[in-house]
Amino acid sequence: MTELGGFQDRVARVDLSDGSVAYESIDDEDARKYIGARGLGVKYVFEQGPDVDPLGPENLLAFMNGPLSGTQVTMSGRIAVCTKSPLTGTVTDSHHGGWSGARLKWAGFDGLLFEGEADEPVYAVVEDGELELRDASHLWGNGVHETRDTIEEEVDGSYGKNLSIMAIGPGGENEVKYACIINEDDRASGRGGTGCVMGSKNLKAIVIKSTTKMPQPADPETFKEGHQQAMQAITESDVTAPNEGGLSMYGTNVLMNIGEEMDGLPTKNGRYTSTEAMRDAEGADIDAERVSGENVRENILVDEPTCHSCPVACKKEVEVQTMHKGEEMNVRMESYEYESAYALGPNSGHTDRDAVALMIDRCNDMGIDTIETGNMMAMAMEMSEEGKLEEGDLEWGDAETMVDMIERIGRREDDLADLLAEGPRRVADRKEAHDNSLAVKGQTIAAYDPRCMKGMGIGYATSNRGACHLRGYTPAAEILGIPEKVDPYEWEGKGELTAAFQDLHAISDSFDICKFNAFAEGIEEYVLQYNGMTGLDVGEDELMQAGERVYNLERYYNNLVGFDGADDSLPARFLEGGIPGQGASEGEYCELEEMKAEYYDHRGWVDGVVPDEKLEELEIDIGPGTGVSAGDSPAPADD
Repeated sequence: MTELGGFQDRVARVDLSDGSVAYESIDDEDARKYIGARGLGVKYVFEQGPDVDPLGPENLLAFMNGPLSGTQVTMSGRIAVCTKSPLTGTVTDSHHGGWSGARLKWAGFDGLLFEGEADEPVYAVVEDGELELRDASHLWGNGVHETRDTIEEEVDGSYGKNLSIMAIGPGGENEVKYACIINEDDRASGRGGTGCVMGSKNLKAIVIKSTTKMPQPADPETFKEGHQQAMQAITESDVTAPNEGGLSMYGTNVLMNIGEEMDGLPTKNGRYTSTEAMRDAEGADIDAERVSGENVRENILVDEPTCHSCPVACKKEVEVQTMHKGEEMNVRMESYEYESAYALGPNSGHTDRDAVALMIDRCNDMGIDTIETGNMMAMAMEMSEEGKLEEGDLEWGDAETMVDMIERIGRREDDLADLLAEGPRRVADRKEAHDNSLAVKGQTIAAYDPRCMKGMGIGYATSNRGACHLRGYTPAAEILGIPEKVDPYEWEGKGELTAAFQDLHAISDSFDICKFNAFAEGIEEYVLQYNGMTGLDVGEDELMQAGERVYNLERYYNNLVGFDGADDSLPARFLEGGIPGQGASEGEYCELEEMKAEYYDHRGWVDGVVPDEKLEELEIDIGPGTGVSAGDSPAPADD
């Protein structure tokens, strides 16, 4: 039991196999060592054991908030979903914003743990410290949007006021390996296949009803000091200042033109580092500006909704009217994001702004990850060009077919869609197409080219959940100069920089607050707000060690599964120089081996494996159920 401020000290453990619900306290030592949200969620998954089948009933699916979730802390509306990934085989955590994290806290919970598999589809209703399972058979097969509308009528709530719904679409039901969980229409726990795990358990949705019962700080004076300091930093930052440009004006898609100008925007499955280079080389009608945040704001923006306690309002709701196969389509969806636009646009060989909006909306309704979906189609386009797909072809930049392919993948409607639903690693294995994959550990890269931003190269390679920009966001320093400007093309120092960002983001993910805080705040503001809310008296070094502990626990889990330094790799095209006509990126490649050596040395790892002395230094317990002792040689990773 923990008496720390910010916690409700209540977790629901649900066995879907028999419908039983048990309520647990939070272990005080775990709360102090792993903070909450991501850290505690990964600890629960670790204790379940690394040998579980990701799609088996024994795999744990943990929905966790943190001690700062649902408080006055800015951008504290996030929630972590932790499990063993069916896409990568690693431990994974995937977060979404909106209001469900805050409402889960207000409804009396720190977390919901689901194991087992229901005989028939169910959904969970959470209210006033209790969880109830209800029949969802009538919802199975429905898209996320229809599911939300139906549930809202059934539970007598007011969506957007006291009601949050986290649901899967057909993608999760059909176990698309990169299926996601959609919250409030368009906020996605996108990466790692969390929705696939939810579908394997026959869990259609989680419904949270609550009034606003915001936790109060245990140490009000310390919290007030930290909160005021944080608010000042946010309002003075060029990146986060409300209504002053950056994220507030253009959302995450403010990066589209910046990435293009830096020659750091992967285009046409990473063959090029900008749309300009593709245009010059092939004469293609492609231009990143058409799908940029500036273009979106000027032409199709209709609203700027926000998440709990967020002054930045980075979400850019759009409405488009476009033609699809001769039919006029009207689409309104919550946010036109940079990563989604990159994968479904330039990396797939086109920059049709309105078609990208339609694709994002389709992905959200099907409940599949926009990044993985776009990159899978780009991979298929390259494979088609090389004659590797007997199941059917996709042509570069064929936006019309891409729109339909999203639903085909979500429902596994045909041989090609069924193949692509398996994710890049399985497609590459079955088709001898590893050269066509942009994946690391089975998950594809985001919109930052590691030949331009070397920090993202080592970041992708050493991410515990497969290629990911959000484990350690080095573009903050390489693009934005936060905390200080570093040369994006210089590899030296990037191993240490990446590890620092990884540990810092493990802290914010465990609080659980938005990473955009880190564009303005630093460890000082984190310490003051954390101490003020919980009543603890930790220092900066102690809090950073907690972030390091979370990252090492995840790495150790992956070691037990079978991952080591050989898996800290990058697609071959990023490791080879000689890119022609790429501006600043011409001839560049990612010096991965040099950065790995620097990174491992800083981490204290041996060839990507956490040694016993590091586990002891960080006080990481082996935990029950692993069946492996510290120092044992890991077995090969299972597909």
